[in-house]
Amino acid sequence: MNYIFETQMEVRDYECDIEGIVNNANYLHYIEHTRHLFLRSLGVSFADMHARGSDAVVVRMNLQYKVPLRCDDLFDSRLALHKEGIRYVFDQDIFRASDGKLAFRAKVELVCLVDGKLAAHSEYDKVFAQFINTDTP
Repeated sequence: MNYIFETQMEVRDYECDIEGIVNNANYLHYIEHTRHLFLRSLGVSFADMHARGSDAVVVRMNLQYKVPLRCDDLFDSRLALHKEGIRYVFDQDIFRASDGKLAFRAKVELVCLVDGKLAAHSEYDKVFAQFINTDTP
């Protein structure tokens, strides 16, 4: 995988279920936070984009849970990005820091709504140009 962004996080005790492992829904928070940090690293504020009438919304996810994370585990959240038509596709992996094992894998597809309507988004295309070919078929 050609990762373009990585951040490290720590599992908090309240994210674990009765089995002592991270509840499955929390992985979605981890990968969303990673995408938002990625945008900030490029000088883009998700909140500012929304205030200007542009929203990137998730339209599809494919999730794979591999090995569990537990309380206090450190993990590395990484992402890669490509574009398919007007969809931005994030390939996101989470690795347990202690042993480097893949804990979670996701393919997340987003589209943009501009003033509430599905549309191509030239500002995102410009920001992401260094990472993806923005030519649409």
